[in-house]
Amino acid sequence: MRGVFLDTLTMKPEELDTSALENALEHWDFFATTSPDETAARIASADVVITNKVVLDRALIESAPSLKLICVCATGTNNIDLGAAAEKNIPVKNVTGYTGSSLAQHTIALLLALATRWHQYADDVKNGRWSQSPIFCRLDYPVMELAGKTLGIIGYGDLGQKVAQLGEALGMRVLVAQSATGEQKPGRVSVEQLVAESDVISLHCPLTEQNKQMVNREFLAAMKDSAFLINTARGGLVDETALAEALRNGVIAGAALDVLSVEPPPANHPLLESDIPNLIITPHNAWISRESRQRLLDGVVNNIQGWLQP
Repeated sequence: MRGVFLDTLTMKPEELDTSALENALEHWDFFATTSPDETAARIASADVVITNKVVLDRALIESAPSLKLICVCATGTNNIDLGAAAEKNIPVKNVTGYTGSSLAQHTIALLLALATRWHQYADDVKNGRWSQSPIFCRLDYPVMELAGKTLGIIGYGDLGQKVAQLGEALGMRVLVAQSATGEQKPGRVSVEQLVAESDVISLHCPLTEQNKQMVNREFLAAMKDSAFLINTARGGLVDETALAEALRNGVIAGAALDVLSVEPPPANHPLLESDIPNLIITPHNAWISRESRQRLLDGVVNNIQGWLQP
C-alpha cells in the first residue's frame, strides 16, 4: 500500500509527532510542495493521497489508476472534484474540529484589534508619536467597547460555536444566522436580520457555489456603517473589490481577514493596496498552533486507519 503526501510544508512536520502517519502504510512519499504540473506523476501509483491545498480535479483523479482514498489535511474539500471521486468510488475524508480553540482565539484577537486599534497605537509608540503627545495619552483612533454590542455569526458549526462562547464572555449579544441549507432552527435569525443588527459579523461557513461572494456590495451596504467584518473561513465568501471600496468609502468601519480568494495573494491583489483604512489581514494562520496541527495530523491518521479497518 503506497501513500503520498503532496504538501507537507503546510504542516511544518518537524514540529509534530509524525510516527503514527509513517506507520499507517507500508510506503510513503512525502513532498514539501507539489506544483500543478507535478501532481499527476506523484499520484500515479498511489493508493492513498493526502493533500492540504493541492487541487485534485477530475482529470487528475481519472489519471490515477491505483487511487483508493483521498485524505484532505483540512476541513474544506473545495480543492477536490467530489463528483469525480464518487464516480470512481474513492472516498474523500476530511478532518473537522481540529482548529476550534486556535481559530476561535485568532478570531477574537482580530476582533479586539479592530475594536481597540491597539496595533495602530503600538505602532505610534514605536514611531515616537507618544513621545510627541501634548497630553499623557493619545486618542487618535476610535475605540469600540464590545460589551453590549451584537456579534453576528454566519456558520454555526464547531468553530462558530466557540467564537460565540468567547463573544458572550466579552458581554456581547450573539445572533446566529439560519443555515443556508434551508433547515429552520429555533433561536436563529435570517441573514438579512443579522446583517442589519450586528455590530460585528464573523464568517465561519464553508465555501460553496451557493454562497460564493455572499459578502457583496448589497451585503456591505446593509451593514451598519459602524460595523466590523471578520472572515477566518474562506476568502471566496467575500467580493474583495467590493470590500476594498466599502472600507475606502466608510460603508463599514473595518474588516479583519485571515483568508483571501487567492493564497498566497498576488502583489496587485485589491485588498493589498496601501490606502485601505482599518483593514487587518493575516496570512491564513488562524489554525497554525502546534496543538491544532497535531490534532489535524492525528485526524488524517484516524481516517486512514478507519478506511483500512472499517
